[in-house]
Amino acid sequence: MTRTGIRDRAVMISATPPTTPRLRLESTGARRSLLDGGWWPRSSDPVAELPGLILAIDARRGPVIRLLLARGDWVSHPGRLGVAGRVVRLGYFVSQPAGLLTAVCGNRSRVDLLVVPPDTAGDTAGAAMLVAATAGNLIHAQDILLSLKKPAAGATERAPEAVWDTEGGRLAAA
Repeated sequence: MTRTGIRDRAVMISATPPTTPRLRLESTGARRSLLDGGWWPRSSDPVAELPGLILAIDARRGPVIRLLLARGDWVSHPGRLGVAGRVVRLGYFVSQPAGLLTAVCGNRSRVDLLVVPPDTAGDTAGAAMLVAATAGNLIHAQDILLSLKKPAAGATERAPEAVWDTEGGRLAAA
């Protein structure tokens, strides 16, 4: 049996009012996609960032009762968060893919969101949230930002055939 300390049972409450989240949700609510949308928090502080997100999900999909988060995405790991007069349980898992947040709602539905790192450039963050909120998206959260990376300006990728021709009939090591 595992003991829980007082700190594990403490309810954290943000000292500032919830901000309007930078959130994009798939509009139909269809479950044919891997993700329901994307969210771009302003920081990696869960106490500051999660209340606004929880309230936005409440309004669209029903009251959030629990969040499952990737442990490495956040600077602290409170287990309970006070939001709108109730307590939302938070779980941080090393097994949760980086960049994925799952909200479990009281009506037994769930919302899976891409979490775009706070320091991401605005155009890249917007594109990532659009991909995550597109109906039929089949790209996993941890792969969306990688799929948007472009080669550096002026860099050209050589086809294996071109390497073969210029390297004397040997493929260059990648």
